[in-house]
Amino acid sequence: MRFSSRLPVATHILLCIALLGEEHKTTSTFLAGSVGVNPVIVRNVLGQLKAAGLVAVEPGVGGASLTMEPEEITLRDVLEAVEDDTGVFHMHEHPSPECPIGRNVHAVLGAELEAAETAMLERLASTTLADLADETRELIQQQEQG
Repeated sequence: MRFSSRLPVATHILLCIALLGEEHKTTSTFLAGSVGVNPVIVRNVLGQLKAAGLVAVEPGVGGASLTMEPEEITLRDVLEAVEDDTGVFHMHEHPSPECPIGRNVHAVLGAELEAAETAMLERLASTTLADLADETRELIQQQEQG
C-alpha cells in the first residue's frame, strides 16, 4: 500500500525550521537540500503549510518560520494541511445490489476501514512536532558521540 509522501516531506520541512531555523535561513533551496527534492516541491508544501497557518514565509530569501510552538503542531495538523482528502481508504462506489456480497460489502468492510482510519488519525493527533524534534535531537547527539 502506498500513501502520498506529502506528510513526511512537510514534517521534514517543519523539523528543519524548528531545529535549524535559528542557525540557517530556511529558504526553499536550503530545505530542498535537506529533503532531497526540487525547491519547487518545497515551495508548494510551504504554501500549503502557510495556508493552514503553520508557517510564515518571507518573500525572496527571507525563509520560513513556525507560527506556533512545536508543542502546538500535531502530525494530524500537518496531514490536514497537505492532503486534500485525509481519507485513507476509499470504498468503491457502485457494487452490484444484485450480488449478496455487493449489497453488504460497504456495511461490513466500511466499519473496519473507518476504525483503522480513526486509530491512525488519533495517533497522528497525539504526536507533536516537539515530540519528533526531541527524538531528532537525541539521535543527533548519539551520532555525534558515537
